[in-house]
Amino acid sequence: MISLTLQQIADVVGGTLHDVPDPTQVVDGTVEFDSRKVTTGGLFLALPGARVDGHDHAATAIEAGAAAVLAARPVGVPAIVVDPVPHDGRAMALEHDHDGSGAAVLTALAALARESVVELTATTGLTVVGVTGSSGKTSTKDLLAAVLTPLGSVVAPPGSFNNELGHPWTALRADEATRYLVLELSARGVGHVASLARTAPPRIGVVLNVGTAHLGEFGSRENIALAKGELVEALPSAADGGVAVLNADDPLVVGMRSRTSARVVTVGLSPDADIRGTNVRLDSDARAHFTLVTADGEVDVALAVHGEHQVGNALAAAAVALECGASLEQIATALSGATAASVRRMDVRTRTDGVTVVNDSYNANPDSMRAALKALVSMSRSGDGPRRRTWAVLGEMAELGQESIIEHDSIGRLAVRLDVSRLIIVESGRSTRAMHQGAVMEGSWGEESMLVPDDASAIAVLRSEVSAGDIVLVKASQSVGLWSVADALLADGTQQ
Repeated sequence: MISLTLQQIADVVGGTLHDVPDPTQVVDGTVEFDSRKVTTGGLFLALPGARVDGHDHAATAIEAGAAAVLAARPVGVPAIVVDPVPHDGRAMALEHDHDGSGAAVLTALAALARESVVELTATTGLTVVGVTGSSGKTSTKDLLAAVLTPLGSVVAPPGSFNNELGHPWTALRADEATRYLVLELSARGVGHVASLARTAPPRIGVVLNVGTAHLGEFGSRENIALAKGELVEALPSAADGGVAVLNADDPLVVGMRSRTSARVVTVGLSPDADIRGTNVRLDSDARAHFTLVTADGEVDVALAVHGEHQVGNALAAAAVALECGASLEQIATALSGATAASVRRMDVRTRTDGVTVVNDSYNANPDSMRAALKALVSMSRSGDGPRRRTWAVLGEMAELGQESIIEHDSIGRLAVRLDVSRLIIVESGRSTRAMHQGAVMEGSWGEESMLVPDDASAIAVLRSEVSAGDIVLVKASQSVGLWSVADALLADGTQQ
């Protein structure tokens, strides 16, 4: 972030100084919410958590070198104190905020991030790129970082740090040396994306898709589209350099064209897309090769990430890079070298005995589940030899509301239609039972579809039945924690 004195920060966030001997002390370190990661001259955020309250660690943070604490009450050490406020129920990161202290600190954090980003945009030419969509945000963010890095210093969030805490925290990582700030914008309700966009105003906005993730909270895909489109509404006009990158293959996304005054660039496989992919094919590890076609020429791209769905993500990243001045050759080289930078997202590893584990367990929704199953089957059919046996270890897709039973049933049926060899479903309620039942009803699988009570049971089945050369996909929503299955399999054998 830009360097500010304690008094300047207090003025920005509407707080007051407590126990501060020198209001002119400059904060020139990082902003942290974990006292163990505080840097000298930084700012510590006192946030309530599931087990601890950050206010109780204020003294520890100061001892570690923090210049001050951003808090909702005096803490006996140098602090900028903001008054607790009741949140409005829309907040995404306030599960443990019972007295409004967390809402106050997060509101102050957003104000501080906005001050820093706006100043950097005006003085150093920082370009802020925002990415939203029902699925693919993190993968696209990683690809964006890869294609923009050759053009200048890039700050992007680790993993899916895309809510009211992670978004401003990431934005405050940008400083005078940063040329590009790439941010994910997540939402579980109308107004969330708009709020995040105010925190770090983007010049370029990317909308990937409108799917069924969080359908239970939004109620309909139309409401999801309403929320995702808040990103393009937040962009500056075309005259002021605003650019909206929209997925031409998703009608609800293309329909957002009328909601922005920014210049619109469409991407996709559609022949009408401004930037499109043609001649898409997959290699033996389900890595896509395609031709990137633009008005200024075309170039062949060989992705290092797995799954045909990554083509759309790569096209969006390419469109942003072109807007920022990259050449087609630079883009092709960067995309071809970009690997999965975020954990547990199509992380493909092969043991020395030839068992391949596809760990895509960080999160799941119907769209990403379909994409992962298709990638699994594609990997099994590569080469001239016999098809490799496939296993899909699946758990619940959360936050689907009234559509949960239908969507889980659909995934179970899809696994049968794709001819996945074995399906292990980790039970966590009616939805996962519906997935198993859908598979059973779709075909005469008998015991090929198995419903198990927990991770340990899934691991036991795999250890007794997986053979050399098999491919195992592990996927579920983050709340399920199904990565323990992938971790156990990889621990059983040395990785190549």
